[in-house]
Amino acid sequence: MAFRFDFIAVGAYTKDTIVTRAGTRYVDGGGYSYSAHAARLVDISVGAVTRLAATDRKSTDLLRSVGVEVIVRESAHSTLMRLEYPTDNVDERILTVAEVADPFEPTDLDSVSARAILISPSIRGEIPLAVAETARAKAERLGLDVQGFVRIRAPQGRLAYQAWPEMKQVLALVDVLKSDAVEGEFLTGETDLHAIARKLASYGPKEIVLTHKDGLLVLANGVVHEQPFRPLELRGRSGRGDTCVGSYLSRRLDAEPADATRWAAALTSLKLEAEGPIRRTRADVEAAIRNRYPQ
Repeated sequence: MAFRFDFIAVGAYTKDTIVTRAGTRYVDGGGYSYSAHAARLVDISVGAVTRLAATDRKSTDLLRSVGVEVIVRESAHSTLMRLEYPTDNVDERILTVAEVADPFEPTDLDSVSARAILISPSIRGEIPLAVAETARAKAERLGLDVQGFVRIRAPQGRLAYQAWPEMKQVLALVDVLKSDAVEGEFLTGETDLHAIARKLASYGPKEIVLTHKDGLLVLANGVVHEQPFRPLELRGRSGRGDTCVGSYLSRRLDAEPADATRWAAALTSLKLEAEGPIRRTRADVEAAIRNRYPQ
C-alpha cells in the first residue's frame, strides 16, 4: 500500500531519561515525534516513519491519537538516550547513549511520498546517505536536521561532535536545513548567527533554520527573518529544535518564510512551556501569535 502525505517525519524513536535538579523523568522522545506533533497543527496530513524495538511500539500511541499515521520499522534495540541538565541553563546539557537503533534503509521509505519530508536523526549512522537520496526522490521539499549527522557516540556513550565526511553530498540534496547555534559553529567555524546561516547556505540548502537559546533565525532567498521564543515559563527544553523545524517546514508548504518563522516561534514557545511534544491546538498557536508576536 502506498501512502501520500503533506508532511512526513523520519527518524528513530528515543527512550529518554531526563535528569535535572528537580529530579529524573522518563520520556518517549525522538525528533520525528516532536516534529510530527508540531506539523499536524497546520491541519495537513502527517505521517511518520520510525525505528524502534517491538517492546516500544506503544510509544507511537500518542501520535496516532492525534491523527498521525505512524509506520514502524522494527529494530533489535530502541535508541536509549540520557539527557542531563546540570545547571539552570537549559542549553548546557550532557548527552549519553546506551543503545542505538538499527540504521534506516532505503526500502523503509518504499511506501511513502510527500510534499515535504523531514529527516530527524539523533546520531550519525541512523540515516545513511542512500536513505537521504531516497527521501529526496520521494519529496517535493526535503528538510534535514543536522544534529544526527554531526553527533557520534564517543567512549562511555557520550555524544560528541565529529567532522561530517558526507556533508557536501547530503546538503546538496536539502531544501531546508535546521541547525542549532553550537552545531552551526562546529560546521562553519563561525560564531555570528548570520555568518553561520550564510555559510551553511553556501553548502547547498535553499533555506536555513538556525535555533539558539533566545529564538530562531531563518535565511531564505537571501533574506534573514528572526523571531524570539516567548514562553510564559520554561519546562520543556528537550525537543525544542525538532519542534521548531517541524513547525517551520510544515507551515512553509503554504506560507512565505516570514510567516512560517513567526508561526514556528509561537508554536515552539508553547512547546517550551510543557514537557514532551506540543499538546496544544492550532487556535492556541494563533492566539500566541496575536498576543506575543504583534506585527
